[in-house]
Amino acid sequence: MASMVGLGISVPAFAQEDPIKVGILHSLSGTMAISESTLKDEMLMLIEQQNAQGGLLGRQLEPVVVDPASDWPLFAEKARQLLEQDKVDVIFGNWTSVSRKSVLPVVEELNGLLFYPVQYEGEESSENVFYTGAAPNQQAIPAVDYLMNNVGVERWVLAGTDYVYPRTTNKILEAYLEGHGVAQEDIMINYTPFGHSDWQNIVSEIKRFGSAGKKTAVVSTINGDANVPFYRELGNQGIDAADIPVIAFSVGEQELSGIDTAPLVGHLAAWNYFMSVDTDANYDFIDNWIEYTGDESAVTNDPMEAHYIGFNMWKEAVRKAGTADVDAVKDAIIGVSVPNLSGGYAAMMPNHHITKPVLIGEIQDNGQFSIVWQTPSTVAGDAWSDYLPGSRDLISDWRKPLECGNYNVVEKSCGGGEAQAASQ
Repeated sequence: MASMVGLGISVPAFAQEDPIKVGILHSLSGTMAISESTLKDEMLMLIEQQNAQGGLLGRQLEPVVVDPASDWPLFAEKARQLLEQDKVDVIFGNWTSVSRKSVLPVVEELNGLLFYPVQYEGEESSENVFYTGAAPNQQAIPAVDYLMNNVGVERWVLAGTDYVYPRTTNKILEAYLEGHGVAQEDIMINYTPFGHSDWQNIVSEIKRFGSAGKKTAVVSTINGDANVPFYRELGNQGIDAADIPVIAFSVGEQELSGIDTAPLVGHLAAWNYFMSVDTDANYDFIDNWIEYTGDESAVTNDPMEAHYIGFNMWKEAVRKAGTADVDAVKDAIIGVSVPNLSGGYAAMMPNHHITKPVLIGEIQDNGQFSIVWQTPSTVAGDAWSDYLPGSRDLISDWRKPLECGNYNVVEKSCGGGEAQAASQ
């Protein structure tokens, strides 16, 4: 190589150095593949685009794809493989909180970087994780406020898949509703396993619960392919959005692409991005995605935007640090601001959460969402809920000198990395 340079022969910079390895940790099989396989494809597209522009720091990006197969312990094994064997510089991955909880001790032990792109329950802050999806104050709380103030909802069905994200989110929402004067008998909570398919009895119960003369809504934290039979059963039992609206936190364009949406028109979802957002940046992203997939009917969704933002933040931090070294990137990324797809900017906060607008969308018969409400500006993600007794006094700030994920502002002490409430 030196002799070629001495001869004046130009050698691309990336050929002189090893590639920067990017781990992709998404389920490509099992119950979560309906949602996660798209994120794997998106990451491959983003990496391909970056390499076409010369890579990063003059080095090519090399994707390393694994399939944890919707198996939560396998997520930890695959994360360890990516970090110890494949020597990746960063991981983009996970969907469910239970899979993230599985991976968390591995990335902390091995000092990896994980960019997590999906809305979650909060109650966590890790030095090694960057949460580019919504915290509860960026999705769940604004959604409930919308239903209370704009729709007049008085009775609440909190329906979720039986794992940490729905249970913790609903604990926050239950406390929030009771704090706003909602009686216990006006809150119905129901959990079902992953992949649940027989919704007849549960939907009948929801129908009965909603027939008490008070405006009723379903707040849905149902995840994965269980959504398809759930929405189908709503249609079968004639539950109309005008009577009992459903607002979903885990259903976007990708999930709706598998079902007949005609009976679901008017039901709602709360996200921080919809494919229907009217901006040039979004249209460019959609065009690139359709071209990459070769599918004219391909859809985009909120977690895709979160990976888009996270990938661009990571790139900016690597450039700023002049290296892909994990510790340098962790320091460099706080304060980094990049464009989102809805016409504004996302900034990485000291608590490793980002700023996001909150949007409420109404399902249309073409499987898209019409935006019916949005926050006037972006909202900073809060790692710790103001509505849970064990959390309201906690803040997270990974900057020196504090460098604490759960600092108690009353006791003036740091409780350590991840907090007790996170694993409940």
